[in-house]
Amino acid sequence: MSTPNRPPRPIIELTVLRTERLSPHLVRVVAGGPGLSAFVDNGSSDKYVKIIFGDVKRTYTVRRFDPEAGELSIDFVVHGDDGVAGPWAAAAKPGDAISFAGPGGGYLPDPDADWHLFAGDASALPAIGAALEALPADAVGVAHLLVEDEEEVLGLEAPTGVGLHWHFHSPAGAASQALADAIAVGPWPEGRVQVFAHGERESMKAIRALLKERGVPRADLSLSGYWAYGRTEDRFQAEKREPIGQIEA
Repeated sequence: MSTPNRPPRPIIELTVLRTERLSPHLVRVVAGGPGLSAFVDNGSSDKYVKIIFGDVKRTYTVRRFDPEAGELSIDFVVHGDDGVAGPWAAAAKPGDAISFAGPGGGYLPDPDADWHLFAGDASALPAIGAALEALPADAVGVAHLLVEDEEEVLGLEAPTGVGLHWHFHSPAGAASQALADAIAVGPWPEGRVQVFAHGERESMKAIRALLKERGVPRADLSLSGYWAYGRTEDRFQAEKREPIGQIEA
């Protein structure tokens, strides 16, 4: 018997309420409006939506969803005129329309884990920031965050038992081994670790190899490449079907 096709997620149409420049390369867009009533929170801290820009779609993490305030926040990495979503976010103003489908996602910090490990570059800061806020107050863990320079450091909220370690390299995407090296020499507490590692593809491959050496079970790992250094978004998506695009060897 064939499996019935999953019905398409409805398109949610919102209006930009305001924007905020979080750092030189990170812009937060806060949207709302009557269409927000159709947004169904799936409970994950890495929930994402597929934003529609003309004929293309781009996937972005929901940084925060506040149904009481009627607001949904999405953070965009901006590098000049590169890409589609970044320039749109940099120029967005109150009243602009934003349409997307979603949310997807499936990660949420496990309160039964002995400790938590987070790793990512600027593209993963929204998901890591949301995960840190979802941790119980007594959580223990380590976060390794790779950005270009000190101006990119954000004031993330985290339990006192979670150490935030910022690492710098410009361009950050070219430092494919930096996060894996930081994890290798950094704190590694005893007990079961739950890992959330997302960001540049080659960097994630290096982290996966290290975690295999450390014996971290796949079930305790949320890891994926959000982008690839030197690749356009369309080429990156196409390479997901090729050997180079596979995180798992």
